[in-house]
Amino acid sequence: MESLSLSNHFLIAMPRMADPLFAKSLVYLCEHGEHGAMGLIINKPSGIAMAQLFDQIDLPLDDEGTRTGLVYFGGPVQPDRGFVLHQPAGNWQSSLMVTDDIALTTSKDVLAAVSEGKKPEKLLISLGYAGWSAGQLEQEITDNGWLTVPAEPSILFELPCEARYDAAMALLGFDPALLSSDIGHA
Repeated sequence: MESLSLSNHFLIAMPRMADPLFAKSLVYLCEHGEHGAMGLIINKPSGIAMAQLFDQIDLPLDDEGTRTGLVYFGGPVQPDRGFVLHQPAGNWQSSLMVTDDIALTTSKDVLAAVSEGKKPEKLLISLGYAGWSAGQLEQEITDNGWLTVPAEPSILFELPCEARYDAAMALLGFDPALLSSDIGHA
């Protein structure tokens, strides 16, 4: 049976999400298939500015707007590793194509380009990612842990992080406060 891929979708944590790591979180799913899923939490700043991250990896970062940019907490898996979500996709050593023009890059060459002022037009850098084993995400969705909606790039790259969750909720077209937490009940 062909399963529906939720790549390029937002996962919106249900208001009663118990896991503190994911409460009120908005996840952008980069990959989803029979082997599991991976994505980045895109609305939780890590507390690290881009300037600090670039200092740690010994790359100069002179652009003041970029220096003060936020690095996000992308999830609990590999929190010491950087993940760069960007548009346009470009041509980097290690990228996962999410859509025709959005990619997730893990190789240092994209950060070197940012350091040289040749960054992709739009980017979001996170430390760590959120991962699910085969069938795990589907079960969490069935258990009313997450709402899903096709992703909107403007929410990813243009809105301030504190506005992203509500903007993704608005894509659903109804007030989530009206949702029942009881499984199988509307």
